Amino acid sequence: MADSFNKREQEKRRQQKQEEKERRKAERKANSAGGGLDNMIAYVDEFGRITDTPPDPTKRQEIKAEDIELGVPRREDVPPEPLKGRLDRFDEGRGFGFIQDNGSRERYFVHISAMLEEVRVGDTVTFELERGPRGMNAVRVKKA
Repeated sequence: MADSFNKREQEKRRQQKQEEKERRKAERKANSAGGGLDNMIAYVDEFGRITDTPPDPTKRQEIKAEDIELGVPRREDVPPEPLKGRLDRFDEGRGFGFIQDNGSRERYFVHISAMLEEVRVGDTVTFELERGPRGMNAVRVKKA
C-alpha cells in the first residue's frame, strides 16, 4: 500500500511540474512583443553607440582593405627625442654608473660602452633609453 501512495505522489509532482512548465511557456509567449529576428537586431552608429535604427545608406563610405590596420599601428621612423640629465655617479674601475633624468628625476643605468664621448660625474648629458635585461638603460650618452 505504501508503494501506491508514493507512486501517486510522484505522479502528482510530475503533473505539477509539467503544468508549471506550460504556464511559464504561455507567459513567455504572451509577454513577447512579436518576437522574431527583426526585434533582436541592433546597429552601431558612427559614434560607436548601439541603436535600433539601421544606418543611413547615403552616409556610407568606401574603405580600402589595405587601409585597415589590425593590432599595433605602423610606427613612423621618427628618431626619439633625446632626454637630458646629469651623470650622477660613475665607477671608472667597473665601467658603469647612473644618470638622473632632469624631467622625471628617474635614475637610469649607463655602461661605458653606451657613451659616445668622455663624460665626468656632474656633467649634463643627453641620452636615449633602451630596455635592458634589468630595466631601462641610458644609451648614446654625450655631453649636452
